[in-house]
Amino acid sequence: MDTGKSALGLDGNLAAALGYPIGIIAIICLIMEKENRFVKFHALQSILLHAGFLVIAIALWIIGIVLLIAGVAASAATNSGAVGGIMGMLMGLVWLVVVIAYLGGLIFAAVKSYGGAEFKLPIIGNMAEKFANK
Repeated sequence: MDTGKSALGLDGNLAAALGYPIGIIAIICLIMEKENRFVKFHALQSILLHAGFLVIAIALWIIGIVLLIAGVAASAATNSGAVGGIMGMLMGLVWLVVVIAYLGGLIFAAVKSYGGAEFKLPIIGNMAEKFANK
């Protein structure tokens, strides 16, 4: 696919790829880009990926606080710290999976967009495509 030039003066595939790990470039490309649909699509998909991670991180943080309070209450009731320790380990594992998936998605998306592929990430890809076609 011919990715053309972006509004930043970079090749389209380079601008799209840089938008994934460096979110501010994606925001700038989304605002400035008028003609290159490839760059606009990947910029929006990048922003949605970052926003989705932020929403999930906040939700996990709230769930972690609730589980921490429940673990402390359970530990006080049973005079054992095992419940709180297990809850902490499970939340740590969930955080690890989420962060690895996020970083893996960023790297994968950057590599694919640098190669000129216009692929859609699950869920957010369709939203980005609808907006980029406007």
